[in-house]
Amino acid sequence: MKGPQKILFVTGMSGAGKLTALKTFEDMGWETVDNLPLSLLDQLLAAAPPEGATDSNRPLAIGIDSRTRDFDCDLVVRRVRSLRDGEGRDAGILFLDCSGVEIARRYSATRSLHPLALDRPIEDGITHERELLAPLREAADHLIETTGRTTNDLQALLRLRFGDSGQHGTMLTVMSFAFSRGVPRDADLMFDMRFLRNPHWDPLLRPKTGLDPDVGDYIAADPIYAEARRRIEDLILLLLPRYEGEGKSYVTIAIGCTGGKHRSVHIAEWLAGRLRDAGFSPTLQHRDLTLEISGAEESIVPGVGSRGMVG
Repeated sequence: MKGPQKILFVTGMSGAGKLTALKTFEDMGWETVDNLPLSLLDQLLAAAPPEGATDSNRPLAIGIDSRTRDFDCDLVVRRVRSLRDGEGRDAGILFLDCSGVEIARRYSATRSLHPLALDRPIEDGITHERELLAPLREAADHLIETTGRTTNDLQALLRLRFGDSGQHGTMLTVMSFAFSRGVPRDADLMFDMRFLRNPHWDPLLRPKTGLDPDVGDYIAADPIYAEARRRIEDLILLLLPRYEGEGKSYVTIAIGCTGGKHRSVHIAEWLAGRLRDAGFSPTLQHRDLTLEISGAEESIVPGVGSRGMVG
């Protein structure tokens, strides 16, 4: 049988955390697809894995909701049953629910429009969506209520339910942050990247972030970049099994720079990828990436690092 053996349809109320869930599954090594028209599902399952993929049967999470083209709750339920009973796949439905009051608060906080309330009060859209999705909620194999849960809470719960307990039991987080806005209180390992070349001092790179390739190239041109990365990697891969052996449930690796926008983001992205290659399933967070940075926060003299690595 071609394609993934484990397939999970991720759905639920808009604003209940579907995007967070899909990102968490991706961090756990799943293949994820969002808002795929159901008519294209068979083509997806029959498609060859991407070039370089080492596991053609890795689990698949498919995000669907009221915005999905040709959306039909009954069709989703029937398709899941056919995958499970007719094809022998491990197929199921994860439904994320949330109270109407909390959904309205979340949309208000982000100043976004509810997809079913573009021209009506948001309460009407929430009510209509709840009625529309009722068959999926009733048929769901997994139901998670996200009211009162933070993003981190939801990520941790998903890892407990769907993570591979046979690999690494420790919940691992890699976080970038800005020293100018305070160090993370829950960091177990902290690395200071302020010794690296600072893209802030290049006018063309200043508006960009560590997610941009040219920013990464600028940082990587630092003479000690490669050696520093190697030593950080060796230390972390040495310590993580010890943390797990001691029964530590959560480990947070914090990567900091002055503004939390360039160097820390670039290194955190690299480290999360390296840990995935090593068999871990880290959650990647960029705490201060979207915050505005003032000139005073980048007052370090170009070419002079303020501090070294902190562990």
